[in-house]
Amino acid sequence: MAETKVARRYAKSLLDMGKEKNILELLNTDMQLVVSALRANRQLAAMFKSPVIHNFQKDAVITEVFTDKVQEATLDFMRLIVSKNRGSIMDEIAKEYLQLYKEFKNIHVAYLTTATAIDSKLREQMIDIVKNATGGTIELNEIVDPSIIGGFILRWGDNQLDSSVEHKLVTLKKDFKTTFIQK
Repeated sequence: MAETKVARRYAKSLLDMGKEKNILELLNTDMQLVVSALRANRQLAAMFKSPVIHNFQKDAVITEVFTDKVQEATLDFMRLIVSKNRGSIMDEIAKEYLQLYKEFKNIHVAYLTTATAIDSKLREQMIDIVKNATGGTIELNEIVDPSIIGGFILRWGDNQLDSSVEHKLVTLKKDFKTTFIQK
């Protein structure tokens, strides 16, 4: 929990610097690259978390891996994190930055679960539902789950719109038990 707070503070500092220097989008792209690099390379992620590897070695790895791939401001920021002995939460800081960026830009992530893939018309309808509720830009993640049988489940923030056949069958079963079995 404490690491999350620290990660959020560092991410907020990076976001503030991005606003100040007018490079928010570039930093967002860089942080996406950092997250994907750490996810794709377990050795790189383990190196940042290792208390045995010295900070100067971590700094050298940052230079080797990320030079010419990210902004100079991002390299400096990553070096600062390592110099403050916070390399172990590099991944969390990058993820927090991405979250703060979305909040700042009023981007809402929604998850649409359907039994089969959907077409662009239905996709736009789902985006419009969330857009009308939030007033922001929508990032829709689609999930295909045949177990819901049909219909859809749309989730964003703390909201859920469940119009799946599976949900309707469960509700019908409960209603049936309540109405006919208890009498």
